Amino acid sequence: MFKRREVLLGSTAMMLTGGAAQAKLPDVSVWTAYDLGSSGYAEASGIADAIMKKQPMKVRIVPSGTSIGRLLPMKQGKANYGFLANELYFSAEGTFDFAAPSWGPQDVRVVLARPASNAMATAGDIGVKEVKDLKGKRVGYVKGNPSVNVKTDAYLAFAGLTRADVQVVWFGSYNAMKTAVINNQLDSFSSVTTSANMREIEASPRGLTYPPFPPSDKAGWDRIRAVADFFEPYHETAGAGISKEKPIDLVGYRYPIIATYANTSADEVYSIVKAVDESMDLIKAITASAGNWAPNVSGKPPADAPWHEGSIRYLKEKGIWKPEHQAWQDQRMARLKKVQAGWADAQKKFKGQGDEAWTKFWEEYRVKTLGLAPSDA
Repeated sequence: MFKRREVLLGSTAMMLTGGAAQAKLPDVSVWTAYDLGSSGYAEASGIADAIMKKQPMKVRIVPSGTSIGRLLPMKQGKANYGFLANELYFSAEGTFDFAAPSWGPQDVRVVLARPASNAMATAGDIGVKEVKDLKGKRVGYVKGNPSVNVKTDAYLAFAGLTRADVQVVWFGSYNAMKTAVINNQLDSFSSVTTSANMREIEASPRGLTYPPFPPSDKAGWDRIRAVADFFEPYHETAGAGISKEKPIDLVGYRYPIIATYANTSADEVYSIVKAVDESMDLIKAITASAGNWAPNVSGKPPADAPWHEGSIRYLKEKGIWKPEHQAWQDQRMARLKKVQAGWADAQKKFKGQGDEAWTKFWEEYRVKTLGLAPSDA
């Protein structure tokens, strides 16, 4: 249930030197990413270009504005890696869109995970100074993208707000929200600060602002973590309208996360991580935050799923992977196996009919039988 169809790619690429004697890059690799204009797409493209300048590997990027659109090609074996956001967490947990009977907990793994900040990108002409000022404003959500939607819910919760306190505006893709802000059809949506979209909004007549998330607001942070526990305070010094001279306290998480399925060759994953490491002289110039792709930064837990064995092998050889990282890995693997076993057991016990009945049953099973927090907290 948890295995994807294996993709056989050419493996006649040059052999990499280093600790894994047989580690090879594939001739061709297909990666999914957020849609055009996003920082995820920019960094996926930049990393692919950097690697291809140094290695005989061809990369094709498949953009999508939805979580399902980025995971489905990987599940079907049509893509090898994804530059993902927190949909990786939801897919491993079998929650939100991944609670559907056709999905369930996916056996996914992290390759590298860049630390990043996220914000409520807000039009500068509506007087928003704090998160609470978003009350009554038009706030963007994306159909089929729980990664975006849960972030937005969490950020509103920081100020004690919910969807009922704002005007929810739904979109079919992530990139469409940028255009809507510029066209005065939307006031705010969750985004990284370094994307081309943010530069466009900043340069528009409406301008751009980000309400802060002060670390000193302990109650606000407790409310954020009640929605999703992978967020932390982040002092951002780069991005549209942000600099070392004008920093801001935002929300930290991992994005993009290079992810794959567990059955991807460990040698291949080792080689991908090695190729990223050896291309950092080019990668660090992609965006203001791209230097954080260095494995000594992006190769450490926590992240949204367990790490791939191929990544761990390379990180150990470089002295990056420490005992505390392995302890986190062991705990995260135990949780993933628990959720996967629970899904299989819940399917055996389910007596209802229809996707809606199953989703409700699975949510109750997660909470009551597995002892996990509600996915829609």
